[in-house]
Amino acid sequence: MLKDLFVKTKKKKYATIPSEAAKQDVPEGIMTKCPKCRKIMYTKELQKNLKVCLHCEFHHKMNAFERVDSFLDEGTFKELDAGLTSENPLGFPDYLDKLEKDKKKTKLNEAVLTGSGEVSGIEVVVAIMDSHFRMGSMGSVVGEKITRAIEEADRKQVPFIIFTASGGARMQEGVLSLMQMAKTSAALKRFSDHGGLILSIMTNPTTGGVSASFASLGDYNFAEPGALIGFAGRRIIEQTIREDLPEDFQTAEFLLKHGQLDAVIHRLELKEKLANVLEIHQPGGDIDW
Repeated sequence: MLKDLFVKTKKKKYATIPSEAAKQDVPEGIMTKCPKCRKIMYTKELQKNLKVCLHCEFHHKMNAFERVDSFLDEGTFKELDAGLTSENPLGFPDYLDKLEKDKKKTKLNEAVLTGSGEVSGIEVVVAIMDSHFRMGSMGSVVGEKITRAIEEADRKQVPFIIFTASGGARMQEGVLSLMQMAKTSAALKRFSDHGGLILSIMTNPTTGGVSASFASLGDYNFAEPGALIGFAGRRIIEQTIREDLPEDFQTAEFLLKHGQLDAVIHRLELKEKLANVLEIHQPGGDIDW
């Protein structure tokens, strides 16, 4: 049955945890310290485990290229609109210099990577936001690339999958950034009206204008465990309503409990779950309600 897609499956075996002696006197970058449990592990072992902590299962941030490798079939990804880059329409001081630094650091031209590929043999179009580039902020090029990706999925008549990770609208572009909320939402509406399937996976963090637009408009809205998801900041909300908020407020688990998500899916199970959803929506797919 459809509900069985989201039942937690048996945990996979993790890689061997390094001994305390092996953790001493190693070069920088060889070891990684988990920000949640504070334990140390080999970086390579963490990467093999899709950057999920070997001790506490904390989901470390992934870059866009790691996302591609983690859920698309090997060798199937073809990038779209790689040459689109941001200008400085408002003449914001040092904006272009900051963009150049992020381009060199991330090997991306903008905060979202778009393209086509396959998930277990099923063709899809994807948009993957990367918080390492300007904190995944949504500027005019981010909105344009996502819109073009949606339109490409519409043209090909294939599902559209988006991974969101963002601090919200990009302040250096002012209202041009805010306009992307409406543009991307309108593109998703047209795609949906044509029968398109939209899968949204919210990762840590998905906030601001991104959470209030395309991130929440999937036919299925999923999230990774522990992801921060919300519009305004916790302190602002508490000051506005003059009440203390629950400890887990704006976490993926809190949103699931209150009906704003369809499932919270562990990263090691994500490709399998997405493939199952895609399969039942293929022509002739077996949907057992």
